[in-house]
Amino acid sequence: MKNLELLKPIVFVDLETTGLNPSSDRIVEVSLLKIHADGHEDYLAELINPGIPIPEEATAIHGISDSDVAGKPTFKHCASQIKEFIGDHDIGGFNVKRFDLPLLETEFRRAAIKFSRGNRAIVDAQVIYHLFEKRDLEAAYYKYCGKQLDKKHRSDVDVRATVEILDAQVSFYTELPRDTVGLHQLCCAPGESNWIDASGRFVAVEGEITFNFGKYKGKRLKDIAKKDPSYLDWILHNPDFSLETQEIVLKALDEI
Repeated sequence: MKNLELLKPIVFVDLETTGLNPSSDRIVEVSLLKIHADGHEDYLAELINPGIPIPEEATAIHGISDSDVAGKPTFKHCASQIKEFIGDHDIGGFNVKRFDLPLLETEFRRAAIKFSRGNRAIVDAQVIYHLFEKRDLEAAYYKYCGKQLDKKHRSDVDVRATVEILDAQVSFYTELPRDTVGLHQLCCAPGESNWIDASGRFVAVEGEITFNFGKYKGKRLKDIAKKDPSYLDWILHNPDFSLETQEIVLKALDEI
């Protein structure tokens, strides 16, 4: 690194995973690039067997399939080596604060390995990017329409600005679809076409409502309703789940 002054080594972290939930998804590949104050580098990379199936939509993004990790070590097997490599050094990455580091911490807890982000700097290039390249309505209006939006604007101003922005985007990016169906597909998250609820907690697999999170990921809802109704009761009383998701769970319980 030519421009960043390092007071101690910094380890850049990037993970490939089974999904986007740091609390329930698993690591399938870890890459750690350590840069020392004198400029020399150390690198550690491992394919990880997550112990659960890798969803097709995840494989479509990073290219890692169940067959690629078959016979590879679990995170628990590699945890001590990874922790030792990171040491007490600073940590860097892109979206590392919201995703990579929380997921890494969760995996360390599963492996019963103590790991703390304390006494180290966490440097996130995405946070810095968003700090200087604003991603709000005002910034989009200026970028695509060349106009300033009044800071004291109301919703009627916002909605008209949004129309102008979208129309300008379709002109600006020639590769964009010119119809709403095409743009809808572009805006969908991976696998969203199979979502049962708006948050993607449940998906349709062969016509059956199936868990897409947590310890029962990949299991049919109706089977868990019979096997472990207390887990569904926990969902019903957990404010982290939407009313739509809870209604799906309640219906499954009513049907047993």
